[in-house]
Amino acid sequence: QVQLVESGGGSVQAGGSLRLSCAASGFPQDRYCMGWFRQTPAKEREGVAIIDSGDKTTYADSVKGRFTISKDNAKNTLYLQMNSLKPEDTAMYYCARARSVYSACSSLFKDAFGYWGQGTQVTVSS
Repeated sequence: QVQLVESGGGSVQAGGSLRLSCAASGFPQDRYCMGWFRQTPAKEREGVAIIDSGDKTTYADSVKGRFTISKDNAKNTLYLQMNSLKPEDTAMYYCARARSVYSACSSLFKDAFGYWGQGTQVTVSS
C-alpha cells in the first residue's frame, strides 16, 4: 500500500537550514505529483511546494527563493531543502502524493492530494 514517511525535522535558529526527506513506498513516485505541505494549530494545512512527473516545480510565495523541492526517483524519495528559515516557517510539515497519475499538478490546493505522511516538526527560533 501507499506509504509516505517524513524525516529531517528539528529545531533551528532563524537563518539556518534543514532538509526534509520523504521515503515513498508502494508506488513509483516519478509518475505522480508530489508535494510538501505545512500546518500549525492556528492555521489550515497549506501548500509549500509541489513537483510533477516532469520535475516542474511550484512554490508558495512565502518560500520562493528559500526552499527547493526535489526528488530522487532511484531512491523513491522526495526532499525539501529549506534555507534562510524564519520563525514563521515553524510548523508540522507533511509529504503528500496526488490522488492519481492523472491529477493535475498545477496548484498547491491540498484537495488534489489523497495520501499523506505522518508529518515532521520544524521549529525555528528567533
